[in-house]
Amino acid sequence: MSHRYCGRDFQPEEIALIRALIAEDPTRRRAALSRLTCQALAWHTVNGGLKDMSARVAMLRMHNDGLITLPPPRNRRPDARVRLSALSDPQPRLERPASALGPLTWSRVQHKAQSRLWNELIERYHYLGHTLLPGAQLRYLVYAAEQPVAALGFGAAAWMCAPRDRDIGWSHAQRERHLHRVVNNARFLILPWVHSKNLASMLLAQAARILPEDWLAVYGYRPLLLETFVETPRFRGTCYKAANWTCLGQTKGRGKLGQAGKQSEPIKDIWIYPLDRRFREVLTR
Repeated sequence: MSHRYCGRDFQPEEIALIRALIAEDPTRRRAALSRLTCQALAWHTVNGGLKDMSARVAMLRMHNDGLITLPPPRNRRPDARVRLSALSDPQPRLERPASALGPLTWSRVQHKAQSRLWNELIERYHYLGHTLLPGAQLRYLVYAAEQPVAALGFGAAAWMCAPRDRDIGWSHAQRERHLHRVVNNARFLILPWVHSKNLASMLLAQAARILPEDWLAVYGYRPLLLETFVETPRFRGTCYKAANWTCLGQTKGRGKLGQAGKQSEPIKDIWIYPLDRRFREVLTR
């Protein structure tokens, strides 16, 4: 019987191989074991690197499920909590239509100070708060002059989403092969003191132009499709509609690990935006 972790099915013989890697050298650290596992299983990213972070998460889940026994961690787990500071304090109300804000500057989060500000803003003002984005990801701060007005985050797509998968028309094997070409708009925050008509749809339109080039520069390939999930009735998705995104339907509310037929999470509308008009053709190869 196989076990699925991090989008990969692990066969019994592969789990046995991981146990053997652990047993042959008890002094190996978890990071080294994840790299060796990737090498042994030929588990690579699309640009040829080892998928060692995914392997680390998968092996930790195997450990928690009793399938393997990892060596104890050498270092204390870092505190992932976001501590708020004056950096993210509310600013004076900015009330101006998007057309009057002047050129918007997109700053990709690359440095510690930027990351801290992005994390604080999301934790403090986004209804979902801060959690680590899964898989390949890019985060942005958007400025009008020197003032931040928005924060956006893009990460890995949902593994399965029936309305999206029907719209694309791909098979299970095609989805496994091409899912990395779909990117999820996981966070979209306009700061609460910014009241700017049409700003949200303007930002989504700019994101569709900026993200593919940045993704290519960082990860070596272009995404073909954007997706997002809008919680109803909290939001109506008006800005996505105004930016020409398409609503495909609703989720079942089961989440990643929910049981069939049981709602465990809020229902969400599913929206997509093609970054390439041939996206279906490519994703179904």
